[in-house]
Amino acid sequence: MASSSKPKSIYDVFLNFRGTDLCNNFLGHLYKALNQNGIYTFIDREEMRKGDQISAALMKAIEQSCIAIIIFSEDYASSHWCLEEATKIMECKEQNDLTVLPVFYKVDPREVRGGKERYGKALAKHESKFGKDSEKVKRWKKALFNAGNLSWWHLNDGPSNN
Repeated sequence: MASSSKPKSIYDVFLNFRGTDLCNNFLGHLYKALNQNGIYTFIDREEMRKGDQISAALMKAIEQSCIAIIIFSEDYASSHWCLEEATKIMECKEQNDLTVLPVFYKVDPREVRGGKERYGKALAKHESKFGKDSEKVKRWKKALFNAGNLSWWHLNDGPSNN
């Protein structure tokens, strides 16, 4: 059930991404375009200060954003930080009406929501680390499934399989 009191927004957009996949290409162009159009965007490499507690600062930034853009890429699911952020984003969508815009960058949306191929392998590694019945991994799978079912953009070098 959605909460009637939405936290005060500081950021227009929160960008959730796997840095090793995107930092020097798509993400850089997106961040620049948002800033050039006066859209105040949280990106962890720009907004995090030395000494900030990473998880608390990121979770607070998600809560203080109007829109979250989740950029699913090939290696996204291998990062437990990305999965934690995605889970928080989807929780804020339900509780605070956060607008969530998924972008599938060189990855099929069915792979994300169904835990197939690279996403399946990454989630299996997390299960081996945290346990097959881990609540944490179950929350991550649910967040991926729910985010994968939202209206989205699919960016690929080749033809789309949708």
